Amino acid sequence: MLMFFAFSFVFGYFLGSIPFAVIVAKRCGVDILHAGSGNPGATNVKRTCGKAAGNIVFFLDLLKGFLASFAPSLIPTFAATAGETPADWAHVVAVAQLCGFAGALLGHCFSVFLKFKGGKGVSVTMGGLLGAMPLAVLLGAIVWLAVYFPTRVVAVASMIFGLSLPLSSMILAKAFPQLGYTTVHVGFCLVVAIFIIVMHRSNIMRMLRGEENSFRRK
Repeated sequence: MLMFFAFSFVFGYFLGSIPFAVIVAKRCGVDILHAGSGNPGATNVKRTCGKAAGNIVFFLDLLKGFLASFAPSLIPTFAATAGETPADWAHVVAVAQLCGFAGALLGHCFSVFLKFKGGKGVSVTMGGLLGAMPLAVLLGAIVWLAVYFPTRVVAVASMIFGLSLPLSSMILAKAFPQLGYTTVHVGFCLVVAIFIIVMHRSNIMRMLRGEENSFRRK
């Protein structure tokens, strides 16, 4: 089983490392690493290259997270074909999905193709949750929208979204045990929440100085 977990993580890491923000921005004639905030993420691409380019990057980054966490769910199909019948595939798949998710998140934020630099991981987190814990990302998306529209500050919405994940996963685990969410899922979401906050530390400093960017209409 450890091989499944390791493979899921490595697959997720290299998938997550694909710098779609850099690729899309380059098509627009922009070096995103030296434009705007310098962050290779959907928000910076949207500011420097336009809404369409930013939305494309968001979708592609989300897709990275989704594929990384969804792919391990195919393991039982291949195992059954090979005649293997492990006692608890549900647990194996759940852990493998989180390994793939973690790999994609780390790959996105510390891309091997960008000298271990990268984005802040929110889009990938949404995609990873979509593959591993779809109801959790639904609640998280509602939180993100509820914070973003009054403030128009992506960083604030993203951090509150991250902080909501442990609570939403805990509520879902208690209210809907049939979903199979366990303390492992809740603990994982807590780690992701802390990770998202840490990745937004530069935004926090700009907020304290009153310099954080927003999408408010002027």
